Order: sequence, then C-alpha cells, then structure tokens
Amino acid sequence: MRLVQKLKQFERKYMFLKWATAEEYGKLKYVGYDFVEFDVINIDTMEYRETILINSQLILEVVVGGADIARIIAEISSQLPSVNKE
Repeated sequence: MRLVQKLKQFERKYMFLKWATAEEYGKLKYVGYDFVEFDVINIDTMEYRETILINSQLILEVVVGGADIARIIAEISSQLPSVNKE
C-alpha cells in the first residue's frame, strides 16, 4: 500500500506531519496522487497559520494520535460555538 492511499483515510483529521524540510501540526485537507494539502496550525494560539502543498514523496513521518494531537483536538473543540436547543 502506498502512503497516499493510507493518508486518504485521514483526510480532514488533525495530525503531526514531518516532511523533507519541516515539521508541523495541522489538519490534512486533501490527499492527491502527487501532493497533499495541509493546513498548518499555530499550536500556541490554535489558529490556522497557512496552507501548504507537499509533494507526497517528501513525507517522512505522520503521527495521527498521541497526547499532543488530543490536546489540539480538545483546544479546537472548546472554541466551537455551543448550540443551545430549546
């Protein structure tokens, strides 16, 4: 199985991604045959910093779980507006 095939299962999920020249936390937006689209998150402010396109052959490491990822998900979830049903 190719990495891009496996990553396709994790579209729209938060993760840590390391590629040839950098490493960042963020949200995987799109997985294509030759590139992935990744929204980088500033982990101090929990705001999206930038969207980058990465050649899929340059990806070295992907982490989809763990304490840091859980913290990011909790922080972003706490910022969602609550819906009060009456």
